[in-house]
Amino acid sequence: MFGFRFVKFQPSEYVMKVKNGRVQREGVGLSFYYYEPTTSVVVLPVSSVDVPFMFEEITADYQTVTVQGQLSYRIMDYSKITKSLNYTYNLRKNQYMSDDPGKLDQRVITIAKVLTKKYLEQLPLREAIQSSERLASSMKREVTQHEELEKLGVELMNLSILAILPNKETMRALEAQAREEILRQADEALYVRRNASIEQERRVKENELNTEIAVETKRQQIRETQLQAERSVKQKQNEMEQEQLQFNTAMEERKQQLIELTIANQNAEADAKAYEIAAIMNSLQHVQPNVLQAMANMGMNSDKLIALAFQELAENAGKIGQLNISPDLLQGLMAPAEGRGKGGAAR
Repeated sequence: MFGFRFVKFQPSEYVMKVKNGRVQREGVGLSFYYYEPTTSVVVLPVSSVDVPFMFEEITADYQTVTVQGQLSYRIMDYSKITKSLNYTYNLRKNQYMSDDPGKLDQRVITIAKVLTKKYLEQLPLREAIQSSERLASSMKREVTQHEELEKLGVELMNLSILAILPNKETMRALEAQAREEILRQADEALYVRRNASIEQERRVKENELNTEIAVETKRQQIRETQLQAERSVKQKQNEMEQEQLQFNTAMEERKQQLIELTIANQNAEADAKAYEIAAIMNSLQHVQPNVLQAMANMGMNSDKLIALAFQELAENAGKIGQLNISPDLLQGLMAPAEGRGKGGAAR
């Protein structure tokens, strides 16, 4: 009433209460009473603002490309921007009193467009459509350092390039050329693969032949080793046989020497016995025959003595008229010599 009003702002709004050209209060999310005829209110956004953009540019080879992206910014210095743009707010209509707040987005986009044009006009089409990351990095760096944004008190928070696209006809031509290149590379890959397969088969066959050669060489070495071993065995056998023959020869020679020595010893013994017998015969030459007989019967067995007695009886049978031999005597003569000895001892 009487021109006094109360107003309350959101925490996302920075408010300046201006009276008679001077800022009386300022801050975020203020609430206050004001006198409408003499008070102006300046409202600026605190949060960041996202601004999409899309514009066409020309590359170094005179091809048109469309750049799509988005940038985010926020106001950092509220006093600077109010000197350049009018953010006075109509509290009755809940809108800005001028269209300057909408111009800020266009100013930032214009700066981005100028830098994009400067960057793309140095690149050919193929490099341009593949340089979105590099373009975004370059634009973000240059926009952040741009003099106009510094004067406005605006800070660039982020800038992204979503796509850099040529027109449809150029895209079809690039696709066809890329398709032909891909097909050519596929053919080359096929040829390379076939050549690699042939080369691999050649290597496999060569390895097989080398393996067979190595196997035959190894077999030859094994056979030579076996023959060498057999030769060594035969040499050893021949040496052993030669040693055995030499041993047998030496043994035969020793046997022959032994036989000769034995014969010589036997001859010497025979000569000694002959000499002994001759000496005995010479000593017995004058001894009576009955004495020799008695000497020969000394120590003779009783059976032999009885046999000699009967022999003498038989030789002198012509001188014996009658000889009676009792059965007891015959039985005793026929009995074993041990029994006769016992019987004679018993008698």
